[in-house]
Amino acid sequence: MSINLIRDISDTSSFWGASWVFGCFPDVHIICDAPIGCYNLLGVAVTDYTDALPHMANLTPTSIREEDVINGTAQALKRTIDDLRRLGHLEGKHLLVVSTAESEMISADHKKYLASLEPEARFFWSQSLEQDEWLGRDRALRFAWEEYGRPFAADIKPQPKRVNIIGPSLGCFNAPADLHELKRLITGIGGEINLVYPYEAGLAATPDLASAAVNVVLYREFGEPLAQELGQPYLFAPFGVLGTTRFLQELGELLGTPQEQISTFINQEKRQTLQAVWDLWRGPQGDWFSAVDCAIVAGRSYVEGLRSFLGEELGMKIVWSSGRPRREGEPDNIEIRKRLHARAPAFVFGSINEKIYLAEANAKASFMIPATFPGPVVRRTFGTPFMGYAGAAYLMQELINRFYETVFNYLPVETVKQDGPPGSPGAPTSAASSDSGARTMAWTDEATTRLDTALKDMPYLARISASRTLRLAAEQAARTHNLTEVTLDVVEATLADRG
Repeated sequence: MSINLIRDISDTSSFWGASWVFGCFPDVHIICDAPIGCYNLLGVAVTDYTDALPHMANLTPTSIREEDVINGTAQALKRTIDDLRRLGHLEGKHLLVVSTAESEMISADHKKYLASLEPEARFFWSQSLEQDEWLGRDRALRFAWEEYGRPFAADIKPQPKRVNIIGPSLGCFNAPADLHELKRLITGIGGEINLVYPYEAGLAATPDLASAAVNVVLYREFGEPLAQELGQPYLFAPFGVLGTTRFLQELGELLGTPQEQISTFINQEKRQTLQAVWDLWRGPQGDWFSAVDCAIVAGRSYVEGLRSFLGEELGMKIVWSSGRPRREGEPDNIEIRKRLHARAPAFVFGSINEKIYLAEANAKASFMIPATFPGPVVRRTFGTPFMGYAGAAYLMQELINRFYETVFNYLPVETVKQDGPPGSPGAPTSAASSDSGARTMAWTDEATTRLDTALKDMPYLARISASRTLRLAAEQAARTHNLTEVTLDVVEATLADRG
């Protein structure tokens, strides 16, 4: 019987997703019904590695003990509430208790018990054992609206020009930069930011979601169900030049912005933000885009956005992609690892997982660009957007720099030993100097065909150096064996030696 072992799981549980949503609210204190370890991971380690936050100050565990597993966690919950109240941590805060995988395994549903302790508190069953991070975020957003928003929003009417941005929250890759760009675009065509929910909103402000005329959902992974609940038109945040232009025109129409104002802003962006895209595109490196390939592993928003911008607008070859949550037909982490080991594209957008897989394969010809979590990568500044016009410019710049860096990795570089200066006896010489006396040899047709076939299997940029390196190595091998031409056998041996 074969066992399908899942390794390097990319999606965390719904408990984590829900806590990252609720943790944004400064007027909320979360009690996670969990052992101390859950607090350490979620409250300290993960947010530090991904959001560069020292810790989640409004998250406290019940610190389930061995006896609590046997007798239930009700007393652990009461101890925690009493301690928080004694320390003054609940003053001016809404109390929210969230279940975890550990508490759910012993069926610790505290809804009724919590009502008797704290009538204004709420209990959120996270379904940690059943659902992934994205469903947890979605359910948390809708829970907040249903419990703290809808009951108090009956008299609130949508106001023209007001726009909600739904979705940005803790643990979201690149949220500060993409959010900053989205705000810039919305206000650029005359929109007014109503709420950035939950990232820059208090729980008490939840009813004000109803005062926006349009909602923009930052991510395709989650947030859309809340936008649907609000009942107003909504759009998804854009990627690329063409995608952003369409977004601005659609948003402007929904807001009633005059077409002339929209066109003026877009034309201004072409002369400013997008100038770098045009300059790099028409430069000599512009020819590379259609010649290189890439793979994408990221959240659903970034997979679809990068495929559209890189593949459709820039003409890069997207050999494969896998989103989170993963759709049917997309490779899982085991298959991704196999593909990167077999043949790594020139560029891989992904996480620490993909970086490890490339390192395992010693794929020096490939370059990994962070595009998702998990992994120790910080995205706190506004200067690294993937979305909008600024995102197109940033991605173009990053790709061009990686193009040059990839070529640099294949340049012959003289290394210097510690025991002597360059040129001294025993000091190594560069590949260029060692090849300087090499003479060109004749090649058989079979040998030439075999080398050309091998080069086709390499990333485009690597061929620049590999072609010359392999030719020189094959000709040197032929001379070593006193041959007058390079034969098929010599090429096969050279390719085998070089892996």
